[in-house]
Formats: sequence, C-alpha cells, structure tokens
Amino acid sequence: MTDPELLRARALTALTAARARTGVLTSSVDDRELTAQHSPLMSPLVWDLAHIGNQEEQWLLRAVAGQDAIRPEIDSLYDAFEHPRASRPTLPLLAPAEARRYAADVRGRALDVLERTPLRGGPLTDAAFAFGMIAQHEQQHDETMLITHQLRSGPAALTAPQPPPGTTEGLPGEVLVPGGPFTMGTSTEPWALDNERPAHQRVVAAFHLDTTPVTCGAYLSFIEDGGYREARWWAPAGWAMVREHKLDAPLFWRQEGGQWLRRRFGVTEPVPADEPVLHVSWYEADAYARWAGRRLPTEAEWEKAARHDSVSGRSRRYPWGDADPTPAHANLGQRHLRPAPAGAYPEGQSPDGVRQLMGDVWEWTASDFLPYPGFVAFPYREYSEVFFGPEHKVLRGGAFSVDEVACRGTFRNWDLPVRRQIFAGFRTARDAA
Repeated sequence: MTDPELLRARALTALTAARARTGVLTSSVDDRELTAQHSPLMSPLVWDLAHIGNQEEQWLLRAVAGQDAIRPEIDSLYDAFEHPRASRPTLPLLAPAEARRYAADVRGRALDVLERTPLRGGPLTDAAFAFGMIAQHEQQHDETMLITHQLRSGPAALTAPQPPPGTTEGLPGEVLVPGGPFTMGTSTEPWALDNERPAHQRVVAAFHLDTTPVTCGAYLSFIEDGGYREARWWAPAGWAMVREHKLDAPLFWRQEGGQWLRRRFGVTEPVPADEPVLHVSWYEADAYARWAGRRLPTEAEWEKAARHDSVSGRSRRYPWGDADPTPAHANLGQRHLRPAPAGAYPEGQSPDGVRQLMGDVWEWTASDFLPYPGFVAFPYREYSEVFFGPEHKVLRGGAFSVDEVACRGTFRNWDLPVRRQIFAGFRTARDAA
C-alpha cells in the first residue's frame, strides 16, 4: 500500500481500533484494580494507560508535528527503561481519571496531526510509519494489559465468544517443508519495525514441522510420563527453574480430584485436551521437544514455513498469501479469550499445509534474538537493539491476544526463556532424513 490517502485511512483505523481495545481493558475493572499491581512481573494497568498516551505524545505530537510537550514532567515516570515494572506502583502516577483525560487529549491532537501531515518527506512520516508504529505500540501494551487481566485474582472481568471449532482428523501430524533458499525479513512492509529489516536470503535445509501447535493433551502426556521429574530433558537453567519453583505443569494449571484444571481470566475450567498448550516457558517447550524426540524450530525455519511458497518461489506476507487477516484466517485481536482447537482455520494454512501459524499462541523458537545482516536501529535503539543477544529467545506468529496491526509473517517477538505469563505455546520440528 503506497497511496497516501489509503495509508492515512489505514492509520486512522488502526489507531481507533487500538484505543477502543484500551478502553475495554481499562473500563472493565474499577479504579482500585487499575492502580493495584496484580503481579510484580507487570505494571499497574493505569501505568500502561498513561504510558500509551505519553509515547503517542512524544512521537506524534513532538517528533512529527514539532509541538511543545503537554506534560514534560511525567516523561520520566512513564519511561519503561528508567523504572522496572516491580517499582512502578511506588511512583506518583496519574490517577485513573487524569490518565484517561491525558490520553484522550493527546489522541485528539494526534488525529489532527494525522489529518494534515504529508505522508512523505521523512522516515517518520513516509507511509505514515510513525502513526503505524504508535498503533502497534498501543496494541502491544493492550496485550500486556490482557496478561495482567489473566494474572489478577477475582471473578472474570472480560468476556468473549468461543473460537471456531477445529479438528485434526484427516490431518497429518507433521508436514515436510522443502529445503533451499528463501527471502527472510522485509524491506517493503511499510510499518515493519527495525528488527524485521532488511530482507535477506537464508538457506534452510528440509525439515518436518508439526501441522498444528502442541496441544494440552499432548503436553499432559509429557507431564504424566514424569517430564517435570527427569533432568535429562531439561537445559541446566531450566532444570534449576523447575527445582527452585517446584514446577509440575504449565502456569495456571492445577490438579484436583484426579483432574487437571486451569484458571483462565477468572474462570476455572478443565484443561481442554484439543487446545494448544499455553503459558509455558521456553525451557518447558524445549524439554517437551526433547522428550518427544524432536526439537524446536529455528526462527528461520518458522518463517520459511509461514511465508515461502515453493511453487512461486516468493515469500508472502502471511501463510495464506498477501491479503490482510480476516476472522476466517486466524485467531487474532482478542476476538476470543483463548486459542482455537488444533486444526482450526483451514483458510489460514500455509502452502505446505501447516495450520495456525498466525494467531492462537505465540510460538517459541530455538533461536536467540539477534539482528539481521544490515540491521539499522530506527527510530530508537531501545526498541530492539538493546535486547539483542543470547538472553532472549524469539517467539513468532502472534496469539489470540495480538492485533493484526502487530502481527505479520515477518514480525519478531522476544522474551526471557523463563517467562510463563505470556500467551506462549510452541510446535516441534525434526530434520528431514
């Protein structure tokens, strides 16, 4: 998409959708819950709300439009690098009503900027990049707030319809992804972030990949076979984590009366055997893969499976092609509050027949988060560059918690291998014989 007016309309739609979702996440609980810290791993919801407004002010009002700061004294309060999440409740944060007014004020001015800014002539304005970046930023914080909703105690505050059915009947357990070169990353996606760039050639040997993400039922077999009791399946740091925290199942699972239950957004329910497993760390995913005689796919393998069309020889935006996602393609955008059963979304499968590569659950890969050849930090180092290295593992594909504006075949997520609160699952791979 290169037409300036179409890009302007797309930016308006993306910003409006993000703010509507922010409203749902922050209006569904009272002020006490907004200001509480529901886990030391997460910020109070009210911090995220004002941070969203502050980032929008800094980039759209100040950087793009050259306007004076509205509230310069709060910049440091909402600097994610200056204050760790665990310490944010101690800061003099804006109260909920004030945070809402501030975010609304910024948004009104930002829409005026969008309406009158030529979408060309500079890296922030070309193709409406800064507006797309801010829409993605808000949606990423909406996902963070959804994680906080999952961590909070008490009755359910959010509701959503059930996802569509799925079945693995008639599906192979794995598919062969042919070897050879492919184009990884992008140099043409207008709102791609710096770590997705530039497009470059990779060569991947042929491999087999699970047709669907690993299910709760399959993971339960690992548990029942003593997977959490045998060090041989675990990376040393993962085994230390299991022993220190006495782990025996994914986060939010518990066994009661011989039945496995889980807590999901304030509701306790039986663990659904046919649903992709959720809330597992990289170490747990890696241990399961070893137990199953398989491995996690590399990031390059995952992207080749999700984007490469061996018939045309080109890399596509999504597994199904270049068209934007629809509800028939993938479980995205908090449309549902859980993954769809394995085998769902046949219209979203890849050319090789892999299902659910986009949406449902973030998928851990074997790869460290590293820059692509020719990487250039933009528009600030703290988005990607400061996280590069072996400390962080790459996740791909997005989850039900991710909006389509922040989810595409090149999108890269990353986190520490101990993280379990995120909406992460995985699928496994093996070398082709």
